[in-house]
Amino acid sequence: MNNNKTTDAVPFSPSAHWIGPALFALLAFAANSIFCRLALMHGDIDAHSFTAVRLLSGALLLFCLVRLRQPGQALGGSWKGGLALLAYAWLFSIAYVQLGAGVGALILFGAVQITMFAWSWFKGDRVEARVLAGMLVAFAGLIALLLPGANAPAPLSALFMVVSGIAWGAYSLIGKGSADPLGDTAGNFLRSLPLLAIPALVALPSGQLTANAHGLLYALASGVLASGAGYAVWYGVLKQVSAQQAATMQLSVPVIAALGGVVLLGEPLSLRLAVISAVVLGGVGLALGRRKAK
Repeated sequence: MNNNKTTDAVPFSPSAHWIGPALFALLAFAANSIFCRLALMHGDIDAHSFTAVRLLSGALLLFCLVRLRQPGQALGGSWKGGLALLAYAWLFSIAYVQLGAGVGALILFGAVQITMFAWSWFKGDRVEARVLAGMLVAFAGLIALLLPGANAPAPLSALFMVVSGIAWGAYSLIGKGSADPLGDTAGNFLRSLPLLAIPALVALPSGQLTANAHGLLYALASGVLASGAGYAVWYGVLKQVSAQQAATMQLSVPVIAALGGVVLLGEPLSLRLAVISAVVLGGVGLALGRRKAK
């Protein structure tokens, strides 16, 4: 392994074109956690049906967007992208049946971060001290925010969320080579649809499929807004940042989700939440900051 290989990091700059799309994508990721938890916590829909509606609606939106943009364009993506997408979305939904939103987000994005940093190291990329320091600050803030007030997670649900995070990390790494983010995301979503036979084989014998209007609306919002649009934008961002930066940016998602809970769900805003949110976002900013000139 070549330890002298430099990263493909893009310096942070107020004029960088990827900052706005990155913020949109991170907000979409946080919205997914909120939509999924709202749908599942009261039994408005089961995890398998939520996954199916989410992927079907996302695929339909993306297919229409690709066809409107260029009617004759062939869809991109890959089967490995479709499989990673299904594994992430399905296990994400199953885990959130029992996990609290905060603990689930910590496990998910902790696994994402480890996956993407490990792949970057395996390729021989040098981990800059600034990026590593920012990641550690952000991760420490998340632990302080999410762990002390939470009950110990159910072991099996925690394991599902770890594997879901690994799958999302893999999906993000696959997207770094995307030349057509919208077409590749649409192709990945469409390829995930035949793979829905896997959760169907698990769910149908149990006879526990359920869905009401609220659950379907949450699943549609997750598929169309938070997944379909958000993931296409994220694939575009991934071309312009390093794997290390992409992993660190996603550590802001649990904080965004927590603040979204305050605004959308009426949860109290504490001084502790505000201070630790600033610490986490400061760590992300440090990791994305401009490298000093030598």
